[in-house]
Amino acid sequence: MSRAHVPFSDLRTAAYCPRKCYYQRRLDADEREPPPEVAEIRDLERRYETLLEDGHDLAGEPIAVPPATYRDRLDAARERLVADGHWERLRDPVARDVLASGRRCRGIVHKVLEDPLVPVLVSAGKPPTNGVWEPQSVHAVAAAKALAWEHQRTVEGAWLEYPASGTIRRISLTTRRKARYRRTLRTVRELDGPPARIDNRSKCETCEFADECGVRTRTLRSLLGFG
Repeated sequence: MSRAHVPFSDLRTAAYCPRKCYYQRRLDADEREPPPEVAEIRDLERRYETLLEDGHDLAGEPIAVPPATYRDRLDAARERLVADGHWERLRDPVARDVLASGRRCRGIVHKVLEDPLVPVLVSAGKPPTNGVWEPQSVHAVAAAKALAWEHQRTVEGAWLEYPASGTIRRISLTTRRKARYRRTLRTVRELDGPPARIDNRSKCETCEFADECGVRTRTLRSLLGFG
């Protein structure tokens, strides 16, 4: 069992599905690169002020909600964060795309804020109704721990931005989140072979490793008796 640094991406994937992480780790490095649209969505974060301008056409932007909804949601986020004194910190971080190496894991932190020291992760996906997705919670704890290790300072929270939805959320590093991170880290380190399949087969429907994994998924057509 290797004690090399575990990549943030492995932790995030294993928190979603350990079996998917196993197959993903077998790919070549170039095959694990995110598709171009991920960078396009993350780039929205750098252009919030432009996106909020009345004359800006949002129809051609890679957003995940209708333009009017997007502008209202992002404008409300800005007002809330300005009132709390966080908007300028998030817009002008002390560093971007930092490779952070902790005691056990490493990876890219999209933005680093100071006073207090916290990581910011920019997600290309959609947020849940409340809070953040479990894999992103694990990723955030890993990023926070890596920064804390490098700077020898306490890090007690993290920010998650979902620029395609105009949503910005802050999380605290709770005991539950830290415990989930430790369990996931242990899972990744023990991946000597394919782990047991997960019970939530809905995750298999869009998984690129479904055939290799051997999971049989059923389409809506087949469930209705047409296939």
